[in-house]
Amino acid sequence: MNELIIELTEISPREFFGQQNENIDLLKKYFPKLKIVARGSKVKVYGDEDLLEEFDRRFEKMTAHFAKYNKLDENVIERILASNGQEEMETSQISTDVLLHGVSGRLIKAQTLNQQKLVDSSKQNDMVFAVGPAGTGKTYTGVALAVKALKEKQVKRIILTRPAVEAGENLGFLPGDLKEKLDPYMQPLYDALRDMIPPEKLAHFIENGTIQIAPLAFMRGRTLDNAFVILDEAQNTTHAQMKMFLTRMGKNAKFIITGDPGQIDLPRRIISGLKEALLVLKNVEGIGIIYLDDKDVIRHRLVKKVIDAYKDIEHQN
Repeated sequence: MNELIIELTEISPREFFGQQNENIDLLKKYFPKLKIVARGSKVKVYGDEDLLEEFDRRFEKMTAHFAKYNKLDENVIERILASNGQEEMETSQISTDVLLHGVSGRLIKAQTLNQQKLVDSSKQNDMVFAVGPAGTGKTYTGVALAVKALKEKQVKRIILTRPAVEAGENLGFLPGDLKEKLDPYMQPLYDALRDMIPPEKLAHFIENGTIQIAPLAFMRGRTLDNAFVILDEAQNTTHAQMKMFLTRMGKNAKFIITGDPGQIDLPRRIISGLKEALLVLKNVEGIGIIYLDDKDVIRHRLVKKVIDAYKDIEHQN
């Protein structure tokens, strides 16, 4: 039996191994034919030579990531361990450029390859579709790009909108005025903004109209100039709504349209405006389309498992 000994010198073994060696347990799960022992600052691995070489390569990627970002979570480890050679090479191309400094000095930047593709596509195209499941950072990355553009005076305002589809709830029976009824639909957009703009400044921007958060119906009849506009939850638009929104684009405007075709709340027999737009516009120059997937999930590790589990039954239907 062959032996591989790796010693951690530049990084903290305790932090790298994780609480109760949880990161080492993940390695054992992905390399069940290897015997992996972590003690002190050393990792000893026993097994076939080919597997040891593969383990050494993946382990080196993990240590390089930790040395760069001073953290290593389960999502990152799974991406490194499950990626093929091409994906692994591409992962190294993820930019370390900070999009902006958020509240309390929080560094906001692309965290996955496809998020970086979204950032790059937005630089090259005035209209970008970002499509993928929950938790892949579509909306968050889009809002970060919008706030960056506002801070750098590339645009004069940010407009964030969603179709107010009643997903099992009836707006008419909810308490409060129209704003209070609609705010729950807009909450994810507020949450992202609160990470990026201090509370008092955000309140001022909303009050003076620099940042506008409104349901999609409020876009009708407007021409959106000098604005960074995000249409969120676009899978719940109809044909007419999507066409209306896309034709609001004015001079010096950036549009990002985000959505998850797997979470459509429209009544049956109504075609999703997002699905239709992706087909109709796929070859139009100046429009970017970025697909994110479960490898981009940056929420709790269980979100990825939930997405995988639902894929199984959705493919059966």
